[in-house]
Amino acid sequence: MTRALIVIDMQRGFDDLDFWGPTTNPGCEANVAALVERWARAQEPIVVVRHDSRSESSPLHPSNPGNALVEAVASAAADLLVTKNVNSAFYGDPDLHAWLGERGIGEIVLCGIQTNMCVETTARMGGNLGYDVTVALDATRTFDLTSDIAGLGAVTRTASELMTTTALDLQAGGFARIATTSELLVD
Repeated sequence: MTRALIVIDMQRGFDDLDFWGPTTNPGCEANVAALVERWARAQEPIVVVRHDSRSESSPLHPSNPGNALVEAVASAAADLLVTKNVNSAFYGDPDLHAWLGERGIGEIVLCGIQTNMCVETTARMGGNLGYDVTVALDATRTFDLTSDIAGLGAVTRTASELMTTTALDLQAGGFARIATTSELLVD
């Protein structure tokens, strides 16, 4: 069965730590580049997803330079570019689910930014749609989060805690298998 690599939101705007806050996993971009190279060499499908924020103040808004893909992804010979303005790549344009179905692709491997947002949402939807989903956890990264939540007060989680929780939720919940880049490079 053919599998596709889905590279989510690897955009320059995520390097703006004044906007996003503290992050983790500085090896993310190198791991994504290694996966892209491996998929290209094997002539397996590569899907690149770009987040086009509706908020003009976001580094990911199409009018801002941060909307651009990082070099390792921009130079890749992607089979499909999906643009979206929500968390899931399955709600983008063109229709990812239809594209995968037309090609008989039942297995997807996800990487990119943010682990607990767009990567996790796409993994959950992919699992619910019947795909065999793998997340290359060390080819993702995210940012610290803080929010006042009714009944809980101020809640803070570090990027590392969020990555761990996402991995646990996805794998224990049956949505996806968690793997490392090195495991996927030998497949």
